Amino acid sequence: MVIRPAQSTDLEDILELAASAGTGLTTLPHNPETISNRIDNSVQALSQEIKQPGSECYFFVLEDTEEKKVIGTSALVSAVGLDDGFFSYKLSTQVSASPDLGVYNPHQILILGNDYTGATEIATLFLAEGHRGGTNGHLLSKSRFLFLADHPERFSEKIIAEMRGYSDDNGFSPFWEALGKRFFKMDFAKADAVRGLGSNTFISELMPKYPIYVDMLPEEARAVIGRVHADTAPALSLLKKEGFTHQNYVDVFDGGPTVEVQRNAIRTIANSHIVELVAGEVSGNTLPIMISNRKLKDYRCVVAQSRIEDDHIMIPQSSIDALGLSAGDTVRAVALFNKFRPSGSTKTQ
Repeated sequence: MVIRPAQSTDLEDILELAASAGTGLTTLPHNPETISNRIDNSVQALSQEIKQPGSECYFFVLEDTEEKKVIGTSALVSAVGLDDGFFSYKLSTQVSASPDLGVYNPHQILILGNDYTGATEIATLFLAEGHRGGTNGHLLSKSRFLFLADHPERFSEKIIAEMRGYSDDNGFSPFWEALGKRFFKMDFAKADAVRGLGSNTFISELMPKYPIYVDMLPEEARAVIGRVHADTAPALSLLKKEGFTHQNYVDVFDGGPTVEVQRNAIRTIANSHIVELVAGEVSGNTLPIMISNRKLKDYRCVVAQSRIEDDHIMIPQSSIDALGLSAGDTVRAVALFNKFRPSGSTKTQ
């Protein structure tokens, strides 16, 4: 299993994944033109010298090299909201009080805003259902953090993730039915598809500009504010372990939580090390180690059973070949599930 940048030849495989994702995964629409444009944007971004984050999107795939098939996707958006508004609801508290009557009522309100403008977003995480066991999901998600670590000038200090909100097996979203549908006059799947095409202008045109009192929403809608889709729960758990927290921002369509973290506080980045490659078969006490080649347009990332000793990592020649490297080259490495701190290693942020 190898992580690499998406190429135009991956289009059919990615569209197959998009079709199986269903509604709610806005950044992976089943639309050939949109996906093709996203791949082209990524290829162009990887070919440019960039000193500060812009509207670039880095689109990655997980390839099963034995089957020669793309089985997963993930992405990094350098800075959201620069070309098009990035909208969220902030869940805040407003107090109504009357000392004379002895009444004190705190109310939750939803406030539409663009507070995350300029933040880097991790997005488009999707793994084919038949490949969700083992280390695949961790590799697909965490490999982006190693890319962030080696190319920090391309990304913001704040990293966010919009998590897919709750909807049932039929694509019914209680939050959308109670709120968004009243202003957009369309069902959830259609509105989600429109947003997935890449423009959010219609949100600012149609969504209410005034605060929404949560108490006025049906109980079914209130109950799913900040709740994730069942398929998204493992991804959210993984991000929480990386240091992401929910600061009361939710998606304007399905009410799913947006989580955030400072880039250098991400545990995978903080625990990663620069080490030298050694070819060989490792036996005895080993760990699954995630290893990136630290490159840009030729970025590769794999998992290999190994251990770190004296600033060296020994992995099979086949893994070195998959990284496009040679013995003696340096890589960024981190234990996929456990911390390691080899003596004398170079820890980099």
